[in-house]
Amino acid sequence: MATTTVLELSELSERYNAPVRTTSKTSHAGYNTSPIGSGYATPPPQIEAATIVLTGQPEFSLPPTDRGKSAWMFLVASFLIEAVVWGNESIFRCFRFPFSFGLFQDYYQTHEPFAGSSGIATIGTCAIGVSYMGFPIVVLLQRLYPRATRYGPIAGLLVMSLSLVASSFATTVPQLIVTQGIFYAIAACTCYCPCMLYLDEWFVSRRGLAFGIVWSGTGTGGFLIPLLLEFLLGKYGFRTALRIWAVTLLIVTMPLIYFVRPRLPISSSTHAKPYKLTFLLDKTFLFYQFASMAESIGFFLPAVYLPTYARSFLGAGHFLAALTVMLINVSAVIGMIVMGSLTDKFRISTCLMISTFGATLATFLLWGLASNLATLYAFCILYGLFASSYVSIWPAMTRDIISSALSVDESAAGENRAASYDPIMILGVMTAGRGLSNVVSGPLSEALIKNLSWKDEAASAWGSGYGPLIVFTGVTAVLGGATVVCKRLGWMDRY
Repeated sequence: MATTTVLELSELSERYNAPVRTTSKTSHAGYNTSPIGSGYATPPPQIEAATIVLTGQPEFSLPPTDRGKSAWMFLVASFLIEAVVWGNESIFRCFRFPFSFGLFQDYYQTHEPFAGSSGIATIGTCAIGVSYMGFPIVVLLQRLYPRATRYGPIAGLLVMSLSLVASSFATTVPQLIVTQGIFYAIAACTCYCPCMLYLDEWFVSRRGLAFGIVWSGTGTGGFLIPLLLEFLLGKYGFRTALRIWAVTLLIVTMPLIYFVRPRLPISSSTHAKPYKLTFLLDKTFLFYQFASMAESIGFFLPAVYLPTYARSFLGAGHFLAALTVMLINVSAVIGMIVMGSLTDKFRISTCLMISTFGATLATFLLWGLASNLATLYAFCILYGLFASSYVSIWPAMTRDIISSALSVDESAAGENRAASYDPIMILGVMTAGRGLSNVVSGPLSEALIKNLSWKDEAASAWGSGYGPLIVFTGVTAVLGGATVVCKRLGWMDRY
């Protein structure tokens, strides 16, 4: 006779945000072990493993969720990996423009053997595009092969470091595109994705806060890493700088990988299980995806153009111009963490309104009226707080998508369909959409400022030639919160 296990069904119910319905399949202790009724989707291998624990293994104990040494060490490790992986790639978000701390584009364009070469901007486009849009592909592979996922961080880290070392030997731009652009981005996804997969197991009631803390690593890394790389480039040149950073990346990140581990036992099955992407046709998901992509098209533009605006219109020096991006990154850290915590306590519409109104008002009023550096810096701080916090609402969006699917169809078929909704894959597809928006925003923004429309025809920043860009950024911020109105009008109802 099996003893009562530490992991009871109540924890599974809490873990998946919905009660489990009664079926004929019960454990020795009388608990229902069917995963069908879970209102928060999770992949079959994880449910299978948890069910095995419930139904027979004596005195098997799992670490607690939302607390305990293991959960917090996992969170710290994920935050630091986020800072290193995405913080390092944050230098590419402005890669096509020569204001980003005098980093790689400026260096390649002004130093041999790349000076005068075409296609340098493609390196950054590939790096950020592949890393964003490759995210759901890597998530899919790691869901299909969960046992191999455990080795994803170390494999990705090794390839990342090797890619940087290979880049240091490059003599042509195509070689940089392959090594520093494509290979590095693929490896970064492979290293980072397990953090997202396992975070969903370690944190339940504080899931929003956990995601916010991890994602705030981007702002932290985006503030510190460019300063370090600028110093290395200036003192040693790009070849030695890349090699030093590759070794630093390996030494700093390798110890963290030990703590990136799943909370639930991994299924013993070695065969890939069928994986469904039915949420792609879900009406609620499509509304959230459209709003997120619309917000993303304008989100990256201030970080791209503010240094140029500060120099050309306000006469700021190199450091004071670069300070605009630094302020956005630093304030983004606070904004993401606070908003993540808010999503655990308040309705999604409330969180969306806070982020949308804050970003919109800051753009139209502060940037639009910025005729001095003090006003511009105030805009940078508020924009980082509110606009950057938008992604911290994504976990709440996935929760709403899944709960909406359950609420409209409580039959067994409806529950099965909703149970196939993988929240991490939903986040992955939304990440890919954000990456696509980032790529599209480049040529759109260039067209908006090409002719310096409204220049000298309006006051403050509106007449600086950047007026249309300010309007575009503000309008996309409004569209990011459009789902609040759509819900009120019933447009997101399935029937």
